This record gives sequence, structure tokens and C-alpha cells, in this order.
Amino acid sequence: MCLVVSTFFVCKKTPVNVVKQNQTHSRLYSRVNLRVHVTLISPRKRNIKKRSAGLSKMAFTAVWNYSVPLSVITLLSLVGTARCQAVQAENVTVLEGGTAQISCRLQNYDGSIVVIQNPRRQTLFFNGTRALKDDRFQMVLFTPRLVRITLTNVSVSDEGGYFCQLYTDDTHHQVATLSVSVPPDTPTVEVKQEAVEGGEVELTCLSPRSKPPATLRWIRDRREIPGVVSQQENGKTVSVSSTIRLPVERKDNGAAVSCEASHPALGGQKRVRHYRLDVHFAPTVRIIPPPGILREGDSLSLTCSITGNPLPRDVQWTRINDTLPERAEISGTTLQVSRLSQSHNGTYLCQAQNNYGRAADHYTLLVYENVSVTTMVLPTSHHTTSHPITLLITPSYAPDLRDPGAVIETHSAVPYAVIGGVLALLVFTIICVLIITIWCSVRQKGSYLTHEASGLDEHGEVQEAFLNGNDASQGKKEYLL
Repeated sequence: MCLVVSTFFVCKKTPVNVVKQNQTHSRLYSRVNLRVHVTLISPRKRNIKKRSAGLSKMAFTAVWNYSVPLSVITLLSLVGTARCQAVQAENVTVLEGGTAQISCRLQNYDGSIVVIQNPRRQTLFFNGTRALKDDRFQMVLFTPRLVRITLTNVSVSDEGGYFCQLYTDDTHHQVATLSVSVPPDTPTVEVKQEAVEGGEVELTCLSPRSKPPATLRWIRDRREIPGVVSQQENGKTVSVSSTIRLPVERKDNGAAVSCEASHPALGGQKRVRHYRLDVHFAPTVRIIPPPGILREGDSLSLTCSITGNPLPRDVQWTRINDTLPERAEISGTTLQVSRLSQSHNGTYLCQAQNNYGRAADHYTLLVYENVSVTTMVLPTSHHTTSHPITLLITPSYAPDLRDPGAVIETHSAVPYAVIGGVLALLVFTIICVLIITIWCSVRQKGSYLTHEASGLDEHGEVQEAFLNGNDASQGKKEYLL
């Protein structure tokens, strides 16, 4: 005997409109009708007549008590599993100003309603139809497996959770979190007060807007300078600053200091701001002298080289204890005098000043007389060799001879040093002669003994004679005793 049981499940969908929180949703209900057909088949027909009544009753009872509940449970489980729907959402991180893709993945989708909402629970799309008038949102894909929308020109105000909701017998929803990263712009460097030679300067590097906070570093000569870091929240973004203090000297003027901003959104790159120190100091002045020796008729050009911060605007040219020559011309930092003469000799002064000090430099001008060199050959006899004789002539029209070197003190064409040496030697000789003469004169004074007669005996007496005695009228006298 063989028992065959057939089961059929009939699903009917009945939509019911439900209004909840000003939104229209649809719930699907299914009714399952079970029909059981039992067929009793016996290979031996003769036994059916005898036992038909008893066996039929027993078979029907057994099938109904055991087979039908088991089949119903199994089939209902399979039907329920086949109709189980789910939705999955993916988190998104995007740079500010970029485009975000928000995706909702569906499982076992049967055409139920899919709704996408923004963080403020405003409906963006209802089954693929736009519900919010914001052109930045676009529906780019709607399939039984994937629903995807895009958001262009993302800002930090768009950050939050976006809801992917699937309305079936039970409402399913997932949240796709949108995170907006704000990379920092190139930082700025601010100076609290001007830097003065011998003091300190305070520099502040500022990154006004970033998310998450940027990291700031000071660099000078490839070395990091530690700074004081502070942060301030501005809504969803953060402002970061770093401050340093540096001692400064004149040599630090123009030195480079850099502030670097790093951020995860930059992908290992850095935003760098370069700054050059502006150190204020008093000026220095140096006069650049002309090369060579200046003679009458030449032109003088003096340049005053000035350094300082700020650079002095006005330069003053003067001549010590005198006025500038009539033909003097001043052009910026240059003094020019044409057709020099010895009356232009003197000390010229260049002065400059700014708010931090004053400086000056001087130059002593000496104008040489014109000197020309003429060579003449005097004729001699045929057997002798002629020798050239060089004469120094000083006419007013003679060309000048320039010697190398700068003029430090006054000079002229006459060798005064040689003449002075000769005169000094002559004076020294005269003084020596006078000293010797006086010394000899002093030694000639005293008493002398004279012997007039050679025949006097050895014991004769001799009268002393005094030279230059007190009585000048007596003169020289000799006495024989």
C-alpha cells in the first residue's frame, strides 16, 4: 500500500495602506491556504473490499495526525525563508567639496518600498522618486540588489547618518554614516610686533579650519623649532595655532622660517608657508672712493653705500668746514664734481639716518697738479753714446699721469719728503758744528808758560802770562827774570 500526500500553498498579497508619521508605507500580508489530498492505493483490489472501511479510517487518521503537520511546518519554514528581506548600508568618508556615494544593498528584494532619508530624517527618495528638492542629490542606480545615490559638493553640514529603509511586514533599516574630512589650507604667519636688532620676535602660525585638527611644525635651517600649540573649535571644524619666540640680530634679517601643516586627508603631503624675518636696525654708511689719483681737470664721483632696515630715504653730502663746490651735483647716493681743482681739496662727509640710528662716513679729496714727462736727447761727439735726459714740465695743458692706489692723505707733484729729509740733515749738521765750536772755545781758556830765550839756564824763572785776563788793555806780555 502506498500513501501519497500533496500539499499546496497559495499566497495572496493584500496591500494595506498605513499612515504613520506623515509618511505612506505599505505592508504586505499573505494568506496561506492548505489543501491536502489523500489517495489510498492498494495492489490487491480484493482486499480493499474486505478492509476498506477500517483501513481508510486508520490511514486518514495517521496521515492527518503526522504527515500534515510536518509538511505544513516544513513548507511554511521554506516559504518564510524565501521571503526574508534585508538591507545593508555602507559608511562613506569624503573630502569637503567632493562627491559622496551612498549605497544601500538589498537581499531578497520583492518590490517592497525603499526609502532613503538624510540625517534630519527628511525623505530624499521614495522608491527611486525624488522627494526633496536638492539638486545635489541624484539617484544613479536602483536595482533589486543595489540602490545608490550621489551627493555633490559635500560640506560639513551634510555629515551624519543616512537611513536606508525597507518597508515589509517588518520595517528594516540601516544607517550609512557620512564623514566629511576638511584638509587645511596653506597656513598663515602673523607677527605680533616688529623685530628690532637685539630683541625678540613672536611668530604665530595659524591654520583656521580643518577636520580633524591639522598638525603644525616650525622649521628653520632644516631643524624643528618647538612651539606652543592651541586649538579652538569652530562648529564641526577646528582652528589650530602654533607660536614661537626667536632672538634676532642684524644678520637674521631675511632669514627663512617655514610653517608646515600636515593632515591625514593630504595623503602625506604638506601645506607649507615660508616667511622671511624682517629685522629693523640702524644704518651703516661707506663711501666708495674712485680708483687712482685725481688731478686738476678730472671729474670726481663718490658713491655712498648704505645698508639699514628700513633703508634711509635721504642722504646728506657735506664738506667739513666748507661748502660743497659750485659744480657739485648730487644724484641719489652719488656726489659728482666736474673739472677738479686744488680748491676742491677737503674732507667730504656722507650721512644717513632712519628711525633706529644715524651713520656717516668721510672721504679726503686731494687734487694733484698736472705733470707731463718729456724726454730729450743731447747730441755728443761721434765716439760717445748719447744719453736721454728726462725733464719735468708742468704746463696747464699737459696730460695727467694716473698712479694706482687710493688717495689717503694730501700730496703734490714736488717731493716734499725728500726736501724735508735734506733740510733735517742740514739742520742736524749745523747743530753739531756749533756744539764742537763751543766746546773747543771753552778748552782754550787758562794759563800758559812761555820761554823766550833758548840760552837761559835751566833754573831761570819765567813770568806767567795770562791770556784773556781781567785787564784787557794789558794784552800779552812776556817777562824774563
